[in-house]
Amino acid sequence: MSILVSIEELPERLADFGAGYLLTTQDGRIKIVSVRPQWRGARLEVAAPGPGTLRNLAANATVSLVFPPTDPQAPGQHSLIIDGQAEAVGDDVLIVPTAAVLHRPA
Repeated sequence: MSILVSIEELPERLADFGAGYLLTTQDGRIKIVSVRPQWRGARLEVAAPGPGTLRNLAANATVSLVFPPTDPQAPGQHSLIIDGQAEAVGDDVLIVPTAAVLHRPA
């Protein structure tokens, strides 16, 4: 079951979650790193995710962020999934969210 989250309400929704995972790809290989992004205006900033992530972004700027529920055992908990376009700025990554959903198994 998925619930659409508007880009405007995303900062409020994201505040309900802790650390998440940034997913990048290159040549069909997925790289996943744990992150705690911070809002910088209308973009999310990920501090120094590592050289493998930065290499992937040079080849493919499309990313996803996944935030698991804070209490997976509690009924009705959702994960937050954010899709976006990213760019490396020095060792950091700035992400412009393009879509988001709250998701849980039906």
